[in-house]
Parts: sequence; C-alpha cells; structure tokens
Amino acid sequence: MKHNKKLLLTLLSSLSFVANADVLNGNFEAWSNTSANHWTTVDSGISVSQNTTTIKTGASSAAITVNTATQSSTDFLQNIAVTAGQNYDFSVWVYHTEGGIKARLFADGYQGYSNPNLVNQWQQVTYTYAAATTKEIAVGLRFYDTTGFDGAETVYIDDFEPTQSAGTGGGTACSTNDITFSLTTDQYGYETSWSITDSNNIAQASGSNLSNSTSYNENICLTDGDYTFTINDSYGDGICCTYGNGSYDISLAGTSLVSGGTFTQTESKTFTLGSAGSGGGTGGNPGTYYQSITTQTGYSLKTALHDIIKNHTAQGYGAIWTFYANHSLDTYFENDGSILDIYSEQPFGNDSYSYTKVTNQCGSYSGEGDCYNREHSFPKSWFGGKIEPMNSDIHHIFATDGFVNSKRSGFPFGEVASATYTSSNNSKVGSATSALGYSGTVFEPIDEFKGDLARAHLYMATRYQNVIANWQTNSTYGDAILDGSSNKVFETWQLNMLLRWHANDPVSQKEIDRNEAAYSHQGNRNPFVDHPEYVGKIWTTN
Repeated sequence: MKHNKKLLLTLLSSLSFVANADVLNGNFEAWSNTSANHWTTVDSGISVSQNTTTIKTGASSAAITVNTATQSSTDFLQNIAVTAGQNYDFSVWVYHTEGGIKARLFADGYQGYSNPNLVNQWQQVTYTYAAATTKEIAVGLRFYDTTGFDGAETVYIDDFEPTQSAGTGGGTACSTNDITFSLTTDQYGYETSWSITDSNNIAQASGSNLSNSTSYNENICLTDGDYTFTINDSYGDGICCTYGNGSYDISLAGTSLVSGGTFTQTESKTFTLGSAGSGGGTGGNPGTYYQSITTQTGYSLKTALHDIIKNHTAQGYGAIWTFYANHSLDTYFENDGSILDIYSEQPFGNDSYSYTKVTNQCGSYSGEGDCYNREHSFPKSWFGGKIEPMNSDIHHIFATDGFVNSKRSGFPFGEVASATYTSSNNSKVGSATSALGYSGTVFEPIDEFKGDLARAHLYMATRYQNVIANWQTNSTYGDAILDGSSNKVFETWQLNMLLRWHANDPVSQKEIDRNEAAYSHQGNRNPFVDHPEYVGKIWTTN
C-alpha cells in the first residue's frame, strides 16, 4: 500500500465566510448535485454521495466509498482560516460498515484514527489544534485500507465541526458574547453578501458567494460594544419571498437581536452587546403592532386580532430545528443552554437529563431521555395533518422529549385523576378528573407550562378562526375539545380549563422571549402573551 505524503490542497474560493474558523457544511446538509458543498475530493480512489438513512444528526450524512487498494491521496478536505493564539477543537463522527477502512482526521497535518473494528455504530474522532500563526489550514479526513479490505467499502461521516477556545489556555468557547448567526439563502444565494462591523467599522464576520437555498448557522464571539449587521442582495429583491423563503437572525442566549429577510438592495440593523444593551432584543414590547385595537371586546376583538396575526410567513417544518437551536434553550432554570424540554424540565430541581441542541434531535427513541423533537401542542391530526401554515406555526410547537411526546399522542390537555404514565417531571397521561367535565383520556403538563400551552391554544383559535370551525370532525380527540364554531371554538369544559390555566400561570419572561423570537421567525405574534388581558375581554364577555 502506497501513501503519498504530498497533499493537493484545493483552495475553496466559492465561499468567503470569516467568523470563528468554523468548518462549512460540516453537517453535510447542503449538496449540489452529488457534491457536498464546500468540500473537495482529492483522489479518484474515493467517491462521495449524500446519504439520508445512516445519519448522526440532521437529515443527511456523507457516504465515502473507498474503491482502491492503492491509496495515494484519498482525502476529503476543505480550507479554513485560523487565528494565531486560538485553540480549535475539531471533531467528526464516523460510521464503519465492514471494518476494512479506517479514517484519519486531518487538521493541518495527520492526526488520530477512527477504530475500524467498531462497525455499525457512530464513533467520534477529535483533535485540539493550537494555531501558532494566522493562516489557512486544510481540515478533513484521509481514508486507509486495513486487513480485510475487499476493494470497496463505504464509511459514513457526519457533524464535522470545531469549537473555538479562548486564547491558548483552551478555556470556554467564548468569554464575552457568543452570538448565534443563522442565514437561509433564497434560490440565488450568490447574490447575497453580509457583514458584521463594530463601532470602528471593522468587519468582525462576513460572508459572500453563498450557495442557493442553503441554511448557515455560525457562532461568532464578540466583545461588548455596538455592532452593525448589513446584508446585501446584488439583484435588489432581498432574500424573501419571491424566489424562496430566505431569512437571517442574530441571537444571544436565545433572544433575537436582529432579524429579517425582506428588503431590496441592502439593509443594515444595529445591536448592542453588554450592559448598555442588556443583551438586546425588544422583549415583550410589541410597539405599534396592536395599534388598530381600540375599544373592541368579545368576539369582535378576537376577529380584530385575527386580522392582525393572519398571513404570517410559514418557514417550513424543517426550520423548527433551527428555531429550537437559537430560541428554545434553557436560560431560565438550570441556565445551562440545553434544550428547554417542557415535558422533562424540573423548575425547582435538577433535570433527570438534558439535551444538547442539534446533537440530540430525534431520531428514533425507545424511552424517555433519548432525544427531543417537535411537539404540536395543538396536534396536527386536529387540523387535518401536515398542512401549512399550521404544521410549522412555531407559536404552538414546542421542544419536548420524543418518547413523552409519543405518550401524549393526540390526547387533549386536561387534568388527570389516575395516571397510566408519568414522565420524569410529573407530566401525566390518564383518565380525566370528574370535575373537569370530560371523561376521556387526557395529558396533563406540569403547572409551570400550563399557561404557556393554554395561550398557544387560544392563539390557534384566533389565528385560524377563518377555518377552525371545519376541524371538529378531523379526529376523535379534536372533536372532544372543538365545538364547531369560529368564535368560542372550544367545548365549555376545555375553555374553562384553558382560562383557569391562563390565570394561574401568568406570562413569564421565557414566554415573552419566545414570542419575540417567533415574531422574528415568521412575522406574527401571540396576542395573549403581549396582552394577557385580551383573553378575558374575549371569552368572559360572551
């Protein structure tokens, strides 16, 4: 077997993305025909294709097929910029199928190997790189055959990523403000460019020559101060919504600082980090959003609110994962940045388990604690299935444990007398209490989230009041809570419970922050978070 020590390093000019030297398309979600965007195959002895069955996270991985026993430069690479004095924690997940090939991590030189004897399971290969000088380096993998190689073998790889450490001491990823930048391009990504500049007009991060219809997610470390985000479209039609649903968002600790997507040639927005700006965002201040509401009450008020919040821009079911990664993090209870799962969260103690954003997305599950998924608090069977915009309306879709979500199934929310299943945080499935006025099976969340879920239901009754009267016969459990009207919407037992939950669990800062993020995400708000008094004005005056 021959090993050629000379690497052909192909400089990637297709994307200029200056931030924390992150690997581009390290999750292998972006593909052009059969090529993984931003990656280069150096040797004809390997081929690369998109795989959607054997994946670590997300929707796809890269399938690397080695088909030569004479390896010279069987490399899969890209170039990134590194900064002198910084440490970079590179890692990649590898999945062997036969054990005749091993993968070697490359980061400005050859590093550690995968274990080819661990077949049909994911394993992680890691290496910490200390940058001595500011330069471009090649990162990726080289593949070698081992004893037993039969001439062709496929290895899957996923989640190739670095985490920048502060200084040379390898401390925390960012000692000041670790902002999250998310960008989804339209069908003409090459027209888009962006930058973040500081108060001295010095660029701190930028991007250009982007791929079409692709989502980018980057963490950028910024010190306290004033910043300007500028996005340009060379054609002059922005990135939403004529040719795709492009958008951008900059967030800190789950709170949106700036966001948008609808502009013409260029758009600039400012934000402040540090004590002067208290992290940014507009919190629960809706500004003039409800300025048309004056003296309306009862169902007239509900109709007026419907007219304000209708016609939001559906971002699609897949975009919910990105929303969770940016805006469904626990900065309220343990404050550990894990996914805030309302079916496992222990508000007054330590959680039984925690989920890392993206890494622990479902996926399959066999028990509680396996993964988190997207819970339609107003089940999709009630509105007829995977129908937009309801199916991706973030105002009623929460991050929850996949297994507990399956236990909830399509049951109505209610109050349980005798539980048949209880989650780790005491959420329950069981027969309803007699006082509820309903005798079927219900799901009861813990008190901390009852108001949140009640206001999500009341939002659905208002946002979709033009069609919700037709949903009563879609499912048995939907029929149990819906009364077939477009005004009252709910059966009396359910409405009385929702009003009680709303009153007993007032709007929290967590809910305010989520509402603001949802507004940035899809362009409408939940009026009952902004104005809790509207609930009584509508449903207790009729």
